[in-house]
Amino acid sequence: MPPATPDDARAARKSGRRTIARVAPYLWPRDDRGLRLRVVLALVMLLVSKLIAVYTPFLYKGAVDALAKEGVPELALGAVGLTVAYGVARAMNVGLQQLRDVFFAPVAQRALRRIALVTFRHIHQLSLRYHLTRRTGAMSRVIERGVKGVEFLLRFLLLSIGPLILELLLVAVILAVVFDIRYLAIVAVTIGLYVAFTFAVTEWRVKLRRVMNDQDTDANQKAIDSLLNYETVKYFGAEAREEQRYDHAMAGYEKAAKLTAYSLAFLNFGQSVLITIGLVGVMVLAALGVQSGQLTVGDFVMVNAYMIQITVPLNFLGTVYREIRQALIDMDEMFDLLEQPAEIADRPGAPELKVTGGAISLDKVHFGYEPEREILKGISIEVGAGQSVAIVGATGSGKSTIGRLLFRFYDVTGGALRIDGQDIREVTQESLHRAIGVVPQDTVLFNDTIRYNIAYGRDGATQDEVETAARAAQIHDFIVSLPQGYDTPVGERGLKLSGGEKQRVGIARTLLKNPPILLLDEATSALDTDTEQEIKAALERAGEGRTVITIAHRLSTIAEADRIVVLEQGEIVETGSHEMLLARGGRYAQLWNRQQAEEAA
Repeated sequence: MPPATPDDARAARKSGRRTIARVAPYLWPRDDRGLRLRVVLALVMLLVSKLIAVYTPFLYKGAVDALAKEGVPELALGAVGLTVAYGVARAMNVGLQQLRDVFFAPVAQRALRRIALVTFRHIHQLSLRYHLTRRTGAMSRVIERGVKGVEFLLRFLLLSIGPLILELLLVAVILAVVFDIRYLAIVAVTIGLYVAFTFAVTEWRVKLRRVMNDQDTDANQKAIDSLLNYETVKYFGAEAREEQRYDHAMAGYEKAAKLTAYSLAFLNFGQSVLITIGLVGVMVLAALGVQSGQLTVGDFVMVNAYMIQITVPLNFLGTVYREIRQALIDMDEMFDLLEQPAEIADRPGAPELKVTGGAISLDKVHFGYEPEREILKGISIEVGAGQSVAIVGATGSGKSTIGRLLFRFYDVTGGALRIDGQDIREVTQESLHRAIGVVPQDTVLFNDTIRYNIAYGRDGATQDEVETAARAAQIHDFIVSLPQGYDTPVGERGLKLSGGEKQRVGIARTLLKNPPILLLDEATSALDTDTEQEIKAALERAGEGRTVITIAHRLSTIAEADRIVVLEQGEIVETGSHEMLLARGGRYAQLWNRQQAEEAA
């Protein structure tokens, strides 16, 4: 492991300060008076418990001194009373600490819920480009660890660090006042060496933890990828290959985890040695004091009790610091995610899109996913309100890119895209998405019931509305033939349904949304010829009175379109009706004849 550089240390401190600054406001929820009261009560319970804890050794000393004076009944009775008081004090200390946790638990859980919601909302606001370049499994792991780290940090910032420092200060003052400055000196040196050793070793362990997290994330991602591609693994008989790939990732995790465990053993042993040296030093002083008659046996016992009382929080300090540093690492990635800017964002004060007819205009649109590779090269398309326009072309010509631009997954790099004369960059994304219904090439369903997936098209849809949409998509009869009907689970990503069944559920979902603009992106590509004709008729009925843009590879599905636009390498090479384009004998005619020959063959 290479040594840390000053820049690394500064970056870590800056990152830690940023994380604490993001979390600290959740300790004092300004919008909830009841939670603020709970924080105050938790602090009161904490303070009282520490005062009792610091006073308890005095009761222990009194009981020992009373018992040392044997033969005096009154003192013996006093010893019993002091012993009972000592037990009551210990019980009160534990009880108040538990009561503190009861008061604070709702504050921590509310903070956890809010941060998780903020993170979840932000992820949905990030662009499609970001999600295409990120690994879903890795992102899930980052969020899981980060949210758990938040709860830990909230609890220990308020309920551990401050009380620990307070207890150490009170014990140090008592040792200096009740005994003498030598006791305080030994304790101060011990604490100083302990803290320095703990922080130094923990910083080293933090690096090991970061490596272990990376290996854990990598192994988890490989497992999720393999499970999501279960059928592909089977098709190619690659089980052994996947096992080897996963085991290789777990081997890296195992190595990092072993180093972490070894470093923990070294840390614990070093802490124990330092504490033991300090404890022995103070106890030797106390023993000498008892021998010389300056201290009583009770004083010796009280000093021992205070040293043990210090040992517990000091050991706790090592654990707390270590866990806080690890929590900061876990949370750092999550807050990096939260600070990731949304590529596509609404402009301040953006109005809602007002759809009067649904006319769409692409005005000299340029776009490229990468600056050096332009996909659309200044294309212009006019789609009148209520018209049906199909966009066709070879793979890679830019057909699906137009659909993504229309839905504003990306912004054009040149020109403009308008709906009813309104530049879609100037209106809210929510209103834009509400106006457009999309049936994609590959419909992905939620791991829920068929009813849930169709009803997803419109929040609050009734069963009758769901069934009407299913009938329009020619899937109602199939659904009611299933043993569980509309309550049939579809499985992860809809894998329990065939490709055609998934597609029809997706079509029903979009029909239920009932948008003024329909975007059909290879909507019938997964269907057989007979089903395609049924769905085609359903989509034609659904498109009545709406503006429809159909992106198609199978030309038989778009022959009835009002106009067909043919793309070639990001440029429009032909436009016209089906009959006009066939009569022209150009690129469209070539594509049509080739597909007809393939179907005949």
